[in-house]
Amino acid sequence: MASPSLIPAHFIVFFVVSRLMSIIGNLRPSKNSLPCEIDSLGVHAKLRYDLDAIGLASTDYGNIVHEIPSAVLYPTSIDDIIELIKFSNECPLPFNVAARGHGHSVRGQAMAHDGVVVNMLSLKKHYKNGNGIRVSTSGNYADVGGEQLWIDVLNATLEHGLAPLSWTDYLYLTVGGTLSNAGFSGQTFLYGPQISNVLELDVITGKGDFMTCSKDQNSELFYAVLGGLGLFGIITRARIVLAKAPKRVKWVRMIYSDFSIFTRDQEHLISTKGLEYLEGSLLMDYTPANNWRSSFFSPSNESQIISLLKKHGILYCLDMVKYYDDETANSVDKDVQMLQEGLNFIPGFTFMRDETYVDFLNRVRCGEITLKSKGLWDVPNPWLNLLVPKSRILDFNAGVFVDIIHRQKKTTGPLLVFPLTKIVWDDKMSAVVPDEDIFYSVGLLHSGSFNDWQDLDNQNNEILEFCDRAGIKTKQYLPHYKSKEEWIKHFGPKWNTFQERKAQFDPRMILSPGQNIFNYV
Repeated sequence: MASPSLIPAHFIVFFVVSRLMSIIGNLRPSKNSLPCEIDSLGVHAKLRYDLDAIGLASTDYGNIVHEIPSAVLYPTSIDDIIELIKFSNECPLPFNVAARGHGHSVRGQAMAHDGVVVNMLSLKKHYKNGNGIRVSTSGNYADVGGEQLWIDVLNATLEHGLAPLSWTDYLYLTVGGTLSNAGFSGQTFLYGPQISNVLELDVITGKGDFMTCSKDQNSELFYAVLGGLGLFGIITRARIVLAKAPKRVKWVRMIYSDFSIFTRDQEHLISTKGLEYLEGSLLMDYTPANNWRSSFFSPSNESQIISLLKKHGILYCLDMVKYYDDETANSVDKDVQMLQEGLNFIPGFTFMRDETYVDFLNRVRCGEITLKSKGLWDVPNPWLNLLVPKSRILDFNAGVFVDIIHRQKKTTGPLLVFPLTKIVWDDKMSAVVPDEDIFYSVGLLHSGSFNDWQDLDNQNNEILEFCDRAGIKTKQYLPHYKSKEEWIKHFGPKWNTFQERKAQFDPRMILSPGQNIFNYV
């Protein structure tokens, strides 16, 4: 099949819709798949069984896994979700329930085969005057509905001159969705993941109990839900830490040809003061210098990079960002120069952009809009996100970036690699990371066609097998495993606690069946 970039947009949209329709077929899921007593519930009128609702809930951003639910709930209040979950618990054979935010999972994590998917975005329509986000300027926090998008949190908090400290690189994700995983990007080495910047939560447990929790109140639930993959409860409110928002950023990109020097400079920068953001990425000689996620280089810069790529085959980009406002505008250039002192990037290959704070945080949105205009957003995305111990990152580069990805020349998406610090993660939370003080986030953000995505997924499996053979103890982020044994290995010493929390907060194993961890229902 031709490269997706060469196929007309209208054809790809038609292909995606046709494929989904063929999966669902002529089946119109019926409420008869659920207990007939559901008709007596107050929430009954908010359940949808039509093809549009079922189709949306049967797919996600990955476009790989498709599971057909029996119904989709469009709640107008959290009481609707509570009623649904309690009803499932009362059934002799309970049905599964999965919360779906913006559908940005890639492996069906927000699906519920023969169960009910809760469309969390439906709650947004029933808040008046933006009451889904309340900002406290005296307490420097925001109370945010779990269904709210981070872009809306940013805009609402900026009205008060404040903003959250920790972000993901893509802002059109729900608060509940990222907090159920961890939520991190280039700020994480300094401020911790998003789950480390939460003061309080409102949660509907798998038993249908509505509970407020924090480190001091119902703490077991608090720690379970943060990074808990949606398995213990549905987040309906989060109290997010805020700080004074900067106005602009200096965004600097430096190019390296030596991976060991590249990682050494990254580790140096996260140990110094004054830097607010750091990420790294790879460029391959068979892919464009710019990609949908980051069109950083000008046309003249791009020609320079292409010439350098022909010489080296692989280049490594180090992105660092310095925030500033009116008070620090006169000193920011000097601060950037000081941060660059002692770094060993290729001379002459440093590039700078000056952006507003909002434009920098929301930079991936431009790439999304471009891809959607070409019909290239809703394609299969067999992503693989790994956390790699610092002690083995050079081995990972040699075995994966060089010997698998560059040699096979299959990958057609951004490749990210940057360091994180364990000290800013709370080990009492469900999220798991490698057992080293510094570890690397590696994002292999593949995009394929409906004919070749399996080749990319086979490459993912080859990478995982290499790490296993080489004894590189990686952890998957946005994890996807096929057996209970793999999940036990993933959680390691946390597994027993994970099981105990499941038994405590969702004993009938109702929530988040798409994670494929507790498939006893």
